[in-house]
Amino acid sequence: MLDKVKHIILVLSGKGGVGKSTVSTQLALTLTEADHKVGLLDIDLCGPSVPYLLGLEDRDVHQCDEGWVPVYTSAEKRLAVMSIGFLLKNRSDAVIWRGPKKTAMIKQFLEDVNWDELDYLIIDTPPGTSDEHITVMECLKTIGTEGAIIVTTPQEMALEDVRKEVTFCKKTGIPILGIVENMSGFVCPNCSECTNIFSSGGGHSLAELAKVPHLGTLPIDPRVGELAGTGKACVKELPDCTTSEVLRELVRTLTTVGQ
Repeated sequence: MLDKVKHIILVLSGKGGVGKSTVSTQLALTLTEADHKVGLLDIDLCGPSVPYLLGLEDRDVHQCDEGWVPVYTSAEKRLAVMSIGFLLKNRSDAVIWRGPKKTAMIKQFLEDVNWDELDYLIIDTPPGTSDEHITVMECLKTIGTEGAIIVTTPQEMALEDVRKEVTFCKKTGIPILGIVENMSGFVCPNCSECTNIFSSGGGHSLAELAKVPHLGTLPIDPRVGELAGTGKACVKELPDCTTSEVLRELVRTLTTVGQ
């Protein structure tokens, strides 16, 4: 089912709560704004947030002769989405599964979803280096992946866990496209001044240490946070903000890598 997908991008982090899903969804939306056909696969089985972020929680997954039909964000079908969140009755339902069942579900997402022709498939992963990541790596062995974008926040505690994700990629042969530092500074919604309320530069330092590219630094911007649940692209709604600038540059980087 992935034979018509040109480029597969993993979004990883060893730490939870660093904003992987926000980065994944806004990256997917930015790619669609650049006239690409995109798929977004949410394999965070215990904490699926992509349906909420894109305003798709009331949508259902259907089946056809070719397999599962992903949920599309618009009639133009430029962004296709799949998540276990579409299979749950409500947002409060818990997925209480052991490893083998998780593995089977992820294999089904990768092998039985009728993605059709896509320029990019973004795979949003849960934190860690466990069953879900190993399953994805094994399923993509014969197909290959463009590489992984690793998301971190600047604090030392997050960096410690994200270093493990870098090690995981290197041990399993997943190319690292680069590191994105998220939640670096707070942008005042009134004056647009950015204040480093935690710290900054951790992602850049980790990229230098791991000898991989630093793909950009994203601040905490309340205006971007307000887009959660709307399915709107930051680059379209807030074209002049720092987050939009970083996302556009990230898409330019991915386009260059994919050539």
